[in-house]
Order: sequence, then C-alpha cells, then structure tokens
Amino acid sequence: MEILLLGTGSADGWPNPFCRCASCTSSATQVRGQTAALVDDVLLLDCGPEAPRAAMRLRRSLAHVRHILFTHGHPDHVGPAALLMRHWTGAVEPLDVVGPPSALEQCRHWVGPDDPIRFVTVQAGDRIRLGDYDVRVLAAAHGADVGGDAVLYDMESVGARIFWATDTGPLPEETHAAVAGAGYDAVFLEETFGTYTDHGTEHHDLPAFAATVARLRDCGAVTDTTDVVAVHLSHHNPSEPELTAVLSDSGARPGRDGEVVRVGATDGGATRTLVLGGARSGKSAHAEALLAGEPAVTYLATGGVREGDPEWAERVRLHRARRPDSWRTVETTDVAEELRSAPHALLLDCLGTWLTARMDLHHVWDGDDGLDDGVLDPVHADIDELVAAWRDCPAPVVAVSNEVGSGVVPPTASGRLFRDLLGVLNARIAAASDEVVLMVAGRPLRLPAD
Repeated sequence: MEILLLGTGSADGWPNPFCRCASCTSSATQVRGQTAALVDDVLLLDCGPEAPRAAMRLRRSLAHVRHILFTHGHPDHVGPAALLMRHWTGAVEPLDVVGPPSALEQCRHWVGPDDPIRFVTVQAGDRIRLGDYDVRVLAAAHGADVGGDAVLYDMESVGARIFWATDTGPLPEETHAAVAGAGYDAVFLEETFGTYTDHGTEHHDLPAFAATVARLRDCGAVTDTTDVVAVHLSHHNPSEPELTAVLSDSGARPGRDGEVVRVGATDGGATRTLVLGGARSGKSAHAEALLAGEPAVTYLATGGVREGDPEWAERVRLHRARRPDSWRTVETTDVAEELRSAPHALLLDCLGTWLTARMDLHHVWDGDDGLDDGVLDPVHADIDELVAAWRDCPAPVVAVSNEVGSGVVPPTASGRLFRDLLGVLNARIAAASDEVVLMVAGRPLRLPAD
C-alpha cells in the first residue's frame, strides 16, 4: 500500500499565511496544506478544497480515483468542487463517495444526474468493502458542531493495514477496544495544538497525543514496527526540529506534504530515485520527504565540513535540523561500499560534492596547461564503481544532484570540466534509477524514462 500525503496541516495549514509567530516564521518549518492522502492512486482519504491541486503539484493524477472517504463535514476536509471537476471531464468510471451525513450532504448537489457516483453513508461500527480495501469505520471524538458524526478509518489491503485518525481528540473507549491487537503498519494521528493545552476542543495537543500513542501501544494497535505519523499539524506546535524531538519520545514523527509512506507488500523490492534541481530548488527537502516513512535511514553526507565558511556551516545546520533524530549520518565521499552493504534506506546528498571530492583526490585540478591523457581515468573509474554500487544497492536509496545543463557556461576550464563530468554522472545514475525527479521552484516533476 502506498500512501501519498497530499497535506499534513490543520485547517489553516502550517505556517498560517497570516501569522508571524516564531513557529510560522522558522526557517526549518516545512509548508503544510490541509490534511489529506492519496492511497495507491485509487482512494482519497479526505478531500478538502486544497487536495486536488496538491495532487497536481505532486504530479499525481486523480483520474484513477474510485473511492473517496470523508471523515467529517468540516470545510478543510470536504471540498465538493472536486466532484464537479470530475463531472466536467465526462468520467464514466464508478466512484464511491463514503462518509458520515455531515460530509455527504455537502456533496450531493455537486454531481450530475447521470454521474456514476454511489454515495455510501457510514457511521461508527460499520464495515464496508471498497475494491481491494476492507474498511472498518471507527468512532472519533470530534465535530459536535457538524452533527457529532465524525469517524475514523481502519483500512486493510494486501497484507497492509493503516489507521487514519484525523480529526479527533483522545479516542473514545469503543475505538480503543476496536483497534486492540491490530498491529498497524502505519497510524496517521492528528496532533493539532502542540504545546497549547487550553484549547478546549476535540483535538490532540502534544501531551494528549503522547497519551493516545501510549494507549495504542498498550493494546497492541501500535507495535515497534508501526510508523506513527502526526498529521493535521498547526502553528501551535514548536518549530519542526523541536517537534520532531518531542514526537520521537513517543516513537512518532511529523508527517510532511508530498511524502510517500509505503507499507505491506511491495512489487518492486528496492527502489532507486534520483532527485535533480538547481540551487534552492527544494531538492534536498524533497529527497528527505521521500524517505520520511522509512523506519531507519542512513544519510550519506558528502559535503563535509568547510572550516572558516559560516554560510556553509549554516546550510549544514539547517539540513541536520530537518532530519529526524533517528537518522544515522555518515560523512564520507567513499560511498560505494555503503551502497552495496546498506541494511536499510540511504540518502546520498549530493553527487556534486562527491564528484568534487573525487576530482580533488585525483589531482584533476592541478596544472594550467590542460589535461594529460589518462588524468581523468581514475575519476571515470570512480564513477563506474559508484554506478555499479547504485544499481546493486539492496535497500531503497535516494540521491540528490545539481542539474547543471541549463545554467550559464562556466568561465573557467575547470568549471566546464566539472559541469561536463557531473552531467555524465547524472545521466548514468538516471539510467540506473527507477525514478528521476526534477525539482523546479519547490515542485517535483517526474521525468519519463523515454
């Protein structure tokens, strides 16, 4: 099961676009839209007004969606205009629209009389089958202002089981009883109010979140291998590095918009992804989000420490602040062996600094009279070894690199040499990858293989 997080924020997102608090202005805080998820490209978990456009920004079509599950009728979770968008395409495939009355009543007037849409009204305690998914409907503690009919979803398919638990305060006793022994692969639990505990609403703050996760562990719903992801996050939380540290005490982590969580059976084994982009394009943050759902990650940092360079030190600090405390960092330019023997997921950041270090090692820059025959042979041998290790890596791996083909021509011979070699390296890694993503202005563009 693949769960793409279209949004992980509260109704006002995080940062709140009108706010100047410390949490909203922190440079380490990721931009989050309203919480929603796309499962296996065929099922939407909540579909607020931002969800369709979020899917487009992440280069995912909603044309294959056959099921939409709403948790409740609040406007950040129900965007009925999505049904009108679908109607305008002349879609003839059936679509299930599932949810409590507070959600479905908002949707019925947005469909045409001949649209192949089946509305399925549910309440806590129901169990339904939607395509490949067995869905149990569970009680939430939320939404008295929209009828008090908010629900949560326990969903199972092909050896994978997840719990979608937004929005809700501390779970009702009947829900704790229903999930006992579930052993979920992933739990997506709302955590709206952070350190603000006097909100008086049916949401989680950080102490309540920790208590709920503890109870889920006690009853066997959450195990040591469960990926516990905090969603519906707001600016009442501390900045992301602090939030990550607090959540880790519960064995949880904050979700990120655009991250993919994979659970249960997969069909492809290890995957190799190359993320390209220019300066400040968002390539490193996107690469980190791709692996955010992995239980363990080794971060291969090839840039090293540059003494006397405060700007570089600040870049390194921000990168480290974004990464979960559970990630292991290895600072090295000798990455081939790390790739070949990886026990778990790897993130290589970046190919450009790796290549620079290898060119330094082989004294490629020495001399001003051009390159003698054979000077580049050791560099090409290193590239050969890296590509072979990349291809043979037994674990999921993501590499970050600079896209150098569309910039100005470097004014020096050494600059042009580096550009050409990095272009060769990028092309060879791309050819050995399952997916190649180009980041442009923070937005990922997936590049076809042909």
